[in-house]
Amino acid sequence: MANTQTQAQAPCQENVAIVISGKATALKTHLRGWFNNFRLGNIGVKLKKLDEWLRNRLRFCIWHDWKKPERKRKNLIGLGIKQGQAYAWSSTRMGGWAVAQSPILRTTITEKRLRKRGYQSMLAYYLSVKF
Repeated sequence: MANTQTQAQAPCQENVAIVISGKATALKTHLRGWFNNFRLGNIGVKLKKLDEWLRNRLRFCIWHDWKKPERKRKNLIGLGIKQGQAYAWSSTRMGGWAVAQSPILRTTITEKRLRKRGYQSMLAYYLSVKF
């Protein structure tokens, strides 16, 4: 699973300029090939953890793409956060990975919003392929 996480990080590296929907598509194609190798086993619990990690990784990529606090604030307001809260969250001193796992991005960039941009739950795909 660690090797899969390492390979899944490649589309989300900082120096790779791909739109989030493109990153989600690249992750989807890589992991579908991985699933076809392991679909006969029972990997549901591991997939749930991997799925959560991938969502956090995409949130990290989005936060990193916003770069400056002003853009972060505007985008948080666009996602429905009140202006004062968006200002506080945009100027946080937490690192990108910590922000991705905090309520800052978990409440704004939800799984539903990620699905709209092309992300497919690995567990849902596994269940559709397995049965």
